[in-house]
Formats: sequence, structure tokens, C-alpha cells
Amino acid sequence: MPAASGVAEAAAVLRTGGLVAFPTETVYGLGANALDARAAARIFEAKARPNFDPLITHLADAADLPRLVGAVPPAVAALVERFWPGPLTLIVDRPAVIPPIVTSGLDTMAVRVPDEPSARALIAAAGVPVAAPSANRFGQLSPTRAEHVVAGLGGAVDVVLDGGPTRCGIESTIVDARGVRPVVLRLGALPVEALVEAVGPVDVRPGSSGQPVAPGTLAAHYAPRTPLRVGAAESAPGDGGRRGFLAFRERPAAGAWAAVEVLSPEGDLTEAAARLFDALHRLDAARVTEIVAEPVPDGGVGRAINDRLRRAAATWH
Repeated sequence: MPAASGVAEAAAVLRTGGLVAFPTETVYGLGANALDARAAARIFEAKARPNFDPLITHLADAADLPRLVGAVPPAVAALVERFWPGPLTLIVDRPAVIPPIVTSGLDTMAVRVPDEPSARALIAAAGVPVAAPSANRFGQLSPTRAEHVVAGLGGAVDVVLDGGPTRCGIESTIVDARGVRPVVLRLGALPVEALVEAVGPVDVRPGSSGQPVAPGTLAAHYAPRTPLRVGAAESAPGDGGRRGFLAFRERPAAGAWAAVEVLSPEGDLTEAAARLFDALHRLDAARVTEIVAEPVPDGGVGRAINDRLRRAAATWH
């Protein structure tokens, strides 16, 4: 149903333990009442998500954070003041009211306020914090349109709110600012440069090979069903042209590619990020034998785009 008119009905579904997929500025989230352990368990079941990968809790307003968790460290408060609502997830201590299943047993919690009016309206109308990872099967491409959600999860979701394509197109940046220096645990839609400008030097430690300390940090993740590798365009694909190419700004000059997607003809990294998963969904549906993805310039949000491509490739190698 349309996001603008479906908020009240979707909020009622959340309050009664149901699952609602809804748009944020980053990707579509699969939401459940974060105070209800049984509802949160439905997220893991619907996504086939391992229970060791924690969820992000979404709030309607920055003022809800101290109400939920109590006092927060000064650096966390500074980032909240500067970047919320927005594509920044912060690590805080888990309050007792949040069941351990939401945080995969960790004593910390990932939390953010989305910069999407219908998402905040939904959370406010539900009257509860909403746990919401991306609304897709675990490890697969994130959804940036409602139709991606329906194709990936189908009847496992009670309500899908359709707000059109998401603005940022990749997930939020995750930061732990409880220590001496903030640590970026997941690269995302908020560039590292913006964080440095706001709070000074930060450490960047994305990725996880064991128990994740934050959502979306596994080494292999965000993958299409089609094998993907990162590389430059080739003069002639060796399998008769049944490969797809994901280009940054220019179509390959040569080569019998079966399908080509260009992220940004103008070389705009923000546009490229917004189009990334949508383009990969289309290449995945083109029935090619392999997707070759061209890396983008590794600055600003480009670092997050390359991070997603590397993780997708790691699934297949």
C-alpha cells in the first residue's frame, strides 16, 4: 500500500506483532516491534537471517534516544545532534527493555532515526521502537524499491509500504562513538569525510569474520544470485556474451555484453550509490552467467559502494 496513506494500518500491524516493510532514505527495512521478542524472532525467520547478526533499532525522533537508553556519551550526543535524522547508526548500551534477540545477545544496541518522513510517521504511530534490518533474504541484494521486497520476501511480510525508490540506495554508516575515538564499523551512506569534519579523526574497521559487533558487517554479504566479481570491462567476454557489466560512468567500448548498467554518466558518486542495488537487481534478473562490476573512485560514498561490491564478490569466491 502507498506509504503516505498506509501508516495507520501498518502501525497497527506492528503493535500486534506483525512485520511491516517500509522505505527509509537508505533501503527498505523489515520492521517489527523492538520490545517484542517474538515479533523480532519473526524477522530472523522471514529473512532466514542467522540469529548471531544483530538488528538496528529505529526511533521516530532523536529525543526518543535518552528516553530509551538513558544518558549517552558526549560523542554520541554530538553525532546525534549533527546527523539525525539521517543515514547514521550509532552503537549504544542495550537497555533492559530491549530483548536480547534484537541485539543477538550483545550488551550493545545499534540505533538510528531515519531521514524519511513516512518511516518516522510509522514509528511514531506504532508508539514503539522498531527493529528493522533490510527487507531482503539474508546475504542477498538490499531492496531499494517495494517490488524488490515483494520479489524477495513475498508472503513473509504482513504489509509493504511503497514509498518509491529510496534516496541514498545503500545502508547507513555504523559508528561506535562510546570510546576515546569514534570507530566506523560499517561504511555507508554517510561518508567518513563528513564524520571527520564533525568530530575529528575516526578509525575505520569494517568487516567481521566471527560474531558481528554490528549489523551488516559480515565479510560476504549484499550479493546477487548471479556470481559477481569486481574488475574492469574486457574486450570480449569469453562465454559468448552472456555476462553483465556494472559500469560507473561509461558503457564499455567493446565486448558483447548481454546486459550493461551505468551507475552515473556524470560520475556522481551520490547518484551511483542511489542506483547501485537497483542496477544489480536488474542485472540479476537478466539471466546472465556472471556480473562484472567496475569499482568506483574510492572517496566519499564511493568507499561504501566499493565495500558493497567487495562483499558481494566474496560470496562467490
